[in-house]
Amino acid sequence: MNETKKKIISQMLDELILRTAPKARTVSKYGGVLYTTKPDDKEGQFCGIFVYKNHVQLSFAKGTELKDPAGVLLGGGKYRRHVNFESPDDIDSKVLLALLKQSAKL
Repeated sequence: MNETKKKIISQMLDELILRTAPKARTVSKYGGVLYTTKPDDKEGQFCGIFVYKNHVQLSFAKGTELKDPAGVLLGGGKYRRHVNFESPDDIDSKVLLALLKQSAKL
């Protein structure tokens, strides 16, 4: 995946996150950008964007607690879940906004 695609996907995800949680702040951590509505709370992040070689990932800190009727969440860890994007066309705004709204409230 080329860098331009990665940048476009990251920007589109950033816009969706900030549309959902306009007061969210970003923190660079773990090789990505975390979004938090509680900057002073170590565990306050609700999602993050991570750029990899072949995809961009939107990760949800408490992903196991999210309702996912579209079945887009991936991962088998104890808490986190994620969605991977290889193209801007992979972004389903309606589905992601529903997940982001839930995640920002947790």
